Amino acid sequence: MSTHRLTAPAPGWTAATDVVVVGSGVAGLTVALNVRKAGLRAMVVTKAVLDEGSTRWAQGGVAAALGEGDTPEQHLDDTLVAGAGVCDEEAVRTLVTEGPDAVRRLIATGALFDRGEDGEVLLTREGGHHRRRIVHAGGDATGAEISRALVAAVRTDPGIELIEHALVLDLLTDAAGHAAGLTLHVMGEGQRDGVGAVRARAVVLATGGMGQVFSATTNPAVSTGDGVALALRAGAAVTDLEFVQFHPTVLWLGPEAEGQQPLVSEAVRGEGAHLVDADGVRFMVGQHELAELAPRDIVAKAITRRMQEQGAEHMFLDGRHFGAEMWEHRFPTILAFCRANGIDPVTEPIPIAPAAHFASGGVRTDRHGRTSVPGLYACGEVACTGVHGANRLASNSLLEGLVFAERIAADLAGLHAAGDLPERAVDVAAARAAQPVPLPPSEARAEIQRLMSRGAGILRSAASMADTAAGLALLAEQARSHVAEEKPADPRVETWEAANLLLVATALVAAAAQREETRGCHWREDFPERDDAHWRRHLITTLAATGGPVSTPEEQ
Repeated sequence: MSTHRLTAPAPGWTAATDVVVVGSGVAGLTVALNVRKAGLRAMVVTKAVLDEGSTRWAQGGVAAALGEGDTPEQHLDDTLVAGAGVCDEEAVRTLVTEGPDAVRRLIATGALFDRGEDGEVLLTREGGHHRRRIVHAGGDATGAEISRALVAAVRTDPGIELIEHALVLDLLTDAAGHAAGLTLHVMGEGQRDGVGAVRARAVVLATGGMGQVFSATTNPAVSTGDGVALALRAGAAVTDLEFVQFHPTVLWLGPEAEGQQPLVSEAVRGEGAHLVDADGVRFMVGQHELAELAPRDIVAKAITRRMQEQGAEHMFLDGRHFGAEMWEHRFPTILAFCRANGIDPVTEPIPIAPAAHFASGGVRTDRHGRTSVPGLYACGEVACTGVHGANRLASNSLLEGLVFAERIAADLAGLHAAGDLPERAVDVAAARAAQPVPLPPSEARAEIQRLMSRGAGILRSAASMADTAAGLALLAEQARSHVAEEKPADPRVETWEAANLLLVATALVAAAAQREETRGCHWREDFPERDDAHWRRHLITTLAATGGPVSTPEEQ
């Protein structure tokens, strides 16, 4: 049951539905469309507009064993290798066996993937995959096409209510501790303006990632860890927050660049582009059997090492041998944003460096998307299904969103058919009794990002994370002291986001400091080896009564 909540005004309006879905990426919209098939009403709450989340930025595609000679078992093997020993094998098996049909259903919904002259869906290859199994759209605009198709389907369904420009605040529960809705703040005018409450029989978190906890990320500005923070405050368990994947090839825009950075898709390397240093040396050759197509953690580490050895701020991705026609037809989006930043991949290598990309950990769920709080579900990047382990395999994220969103909808449909999805009465007294979280000022966001990038980014050590934890603790103490001095920060979107980022950052550092090994995308300079004897297990984080995160190793 919730013991903490964001400091916010009391709800000024109320709405009701059967299932409220927070987030409008591939996971959230798939849940909404599928619960409608069971006759349930759905409400989609999204922070900006429907297509503003991470899905639309996905360039590479969706991984599924659709090609001749490929099998789910081969896809499973590649996923387990990338996950570095801590994937949930049954969750991965669910993903790869249900994935192909989930992609076919997405096509039936209206998503238009690239096809060859024979009419068959084209497949490409990305890092960590031993087969061509990535379906794509518009060359390198897969996410945008998936988002277009799902948004169109949602907008034409009268049983799905949409609330855009809304930041979710906290979970509401009934007297038994079952999810009964949520509070949110709508940035608009009219009947639904300001803080309100939505009552629901079930709540689904599909809020995406938390990349904005770092200074440089491929995530959009809305990815501030809101779902993970809400889950922690609601008493839910989160898992493996330390496993943050840094994408190896992000367009380097200079040492002062901050916020969302343009991604150079893994598919560029899948089609044969080379990673080189300033002298043109292909430094991945000999480091891994797949060279540039090694799993992302291996490539990101190799780039970082080479940068350190040479005192360089970036490396290069060389695709000049593609020629203009291939760049224009296969990678038009990447070509356009490179040229917009003064770089022409047709005639020169692309400067790249790793940046925060994907959270492999998140709100702990089972294979039906159920969290440790009854009635609260999670899917997509906000969730930790166990599929990704210590490092996500390229293009498994959109597939995970599809497969586990469908499984959540099926679980809810089954409960509804059995009469086990009743209306819930909100326990108003419990909501009021929850301890309000002091809000840091909006400018704390930049300081959180600076601390995290410097001490808990791609390279970590006990010393660096101790410094980061101390800096984060100071920000929390300052927020508390401002409340005590009756000078609290105003409750508004910017301060709520800062509070969410501060909680998620603190939880991430606590877990990363505890995992004394290097595994997947968690790289400890002071513990450079993988330690299966002690650490081939998950770290489970919950919120203590004092409001601080506590990480506990899962029993082996």
